[in-house]
Amino acid sequence: MASPANFLPTITLPTAQLQTISPGALAYLGDAVYELYIRSQYLLPPKRLQSYHQQVVAQVRAESQAHHLRSLESLLTGEELEILRRGRNAASSRSKRVNPEIYQQATSLEALMGYLYLTNPQRLAYLLAQLKLDPTLEE
Repeated sequence: MASPANFLPTITLPTAQLQTISPGALAYLGDAVYELYIRSQYLLPPKRLQSYHQQVVAQVRAESQAHHLRSLESLLTGEELEILRRGRNAASSRSKRVNPEIYQQATSLEALMGYLYLTNPQRLAYLLAQLKLDPTLEE
């Protein structure tokens, strides 16, 4: 599988620019970062595109993201917990499919992923490597 440390190119933003990015925008970026990581983890063994899709969707849905967030919380720093809080509060649109608390947790995880992508890719890689992905999802 792809190494979490090098699955994405890195971007460095000056602190002043970073502080202008809203938690919603961090979650927007983090959603893409998280999904790309998940997709990279299910590439092997080779399978049909529909199987890839089913496995990835199972991991990127709000319920799975909330579960992954809970599994990581004990590893997070104070700064990262603050990003989670800000991301949770940024969950302005409500999903009709899931409980609002689950949706907020998923959004906060995405905000953290976006923030770490921009500030500390090594830390992002470490946390992603801690995720317990289900290798037995339908193929």
